[in-house]
Amino acid sequence: MKPEDAPDIWTRARLGFAMTEALDHPRVAVYIEHYRRNPNIITVSSNRAKPFAYFILTEIERRGLPGELLLLPIVESGYAADATSPGMAAGIWQFIPSTGEHFGLIQDDWYDGRRDVYQSTHAALDYLESLHARFGDWYLALAAYNFGQGNVARAMAANAAAGRPTDYWNLQLSSEAMSYVPRLLALRALIEQPARYGIAVPKLANRPYLEPVQLGRQADLEYVAELARIEAREVLQLNPGYRRAITHPHAAQHLLLPAPAAQRLQLALQQRGPDYPLVRYSEYEVRAGDSLGRIALQHGVTVAELRGVNGLNGDMIRIGQQLRVPVSGATVTAHPAPGRAVAPSDWQYTVQSGDSLWTISRQYGVSIASIRERNDLAVNATLQPGQVLKIPQDQAEGTLRRVEYQIRPGDSLGMISRRFQVDIDDVQRWNALNGDGIRAGETLTLYVAANLAVDG
Repeated sequence: MKPEDAPDIWTRARLGFAMTEALDHPRVAVYIEHYRRNPNIITVSSNRAKPFAYFILTEIERRGLPGELLLLPIVESGYAADATSPGMAAGIWQFIPSTGEHFGLIQDDWYDGRRDVYQSTHAALDYLESLHARFGDWYLALAAYNFGQGNVARAMAANAAAGRPTDYWNLQLSSEAMSYVPRLLALRALIEQPARYGIAVPKLANRPYLEPVQLGRQADLEYVAELARIEAREVLQLNPGYRRAITHPHAAQHLLLPAPAAQRLQLALQQRGPDYPLVRYSEYEVRAGDSLGRIALQHGVTVAELRGVNGLNGDMIRIGQQLRVPVSGATVTAHPAPGRAVAPSDWQYTVQSGDSLWTISRQYGVSIASIRERNDLAVNATLQPGQVLKIPQDQAEGTLRRVEYQIRPGDSLGMISRRFQVDIDDVQRWNALNGDGIRAGETLTLYVAANLAVDG
């Protein structure tokens, strides 16, 4: 059977299974039983892998690598792109910062390439190939990926000096490294023969789910979602490397999107031309007494955003200098435009030529999703001039104030949302979070009621 003829991804992966030694080792048997008793690990991981598995397996096959490597992110992270270990490893392949940097994964205030499934997969397979070239054995290469190649080399040297075998199964490594290969081989056994072990493995379609789109310029992800006619939440979920709702100003400017959405976006970009801005800016002239911090606070953006969009290396600005300020991050001030009627529970807005849900949502400070919901609009609905929309006043009432909140030990998104009287969904959207994982010391951007008393 050819890979392209396989009925599903797991069948296709089995065609490339190449790790055949020590499959019946007692350490493997322990983890076969572990996964049998906890089948939800495979179920949840498979569902998370669904958008990315075809791409990852195709790259594994292109390089001639063992099909078992498709299972490695289950061992590493359960295919959770937002996973972060106590040792600061991140993404489905769990790169620590230094290794990620070594393999070209950008990590800054805008973007973390370790969480970008597209970029981190290429980096992980590069790393695994280099480890296999050094050790000449996949089990040793995998141990080195987990425990560090220097540690594995020293363990091998110690065994050689003592006259003991230097294969993976005879090395004294950390407890995690000694269970690492057995866990992968246990998953291999279960995926290869699920009926034998009495488990159900979710089927993953053997066809591309995602297509990459090279934007070629910085883009507001909500606006891109509007052009592609999908929910902004899905764009963020499929592109967890972006730490903001705007892509990187200079480096990572690509997106992975479902194939139909990618094609709609490509068509929209072609119609608008290469110079069409995907982030809306206002122009600001620096005045006496201004600082980047003051301008950022005034416009509801961060200093890092101002630096990025203006190509500034530091905080030095001069009177009369023109700065671009992203409207996408502007302070949300909710008020009806002059002359527009206000209903008891909703504002009413008459669609003008050139309007989109994105521009209307920014004008009123509400989400695109809330406008769609209030007006029963489908994701692919097209606005018509003269159409009257209900704008949910209950979600935008009053002037909102931007707060930068530093996460404290013990905080959770639920606790923070209750304290600041905001929805968890909004906190995730404002900060481009893919999931509930947050870390002490990081800063969250929140938009709270102007009259809300905030301590600390």
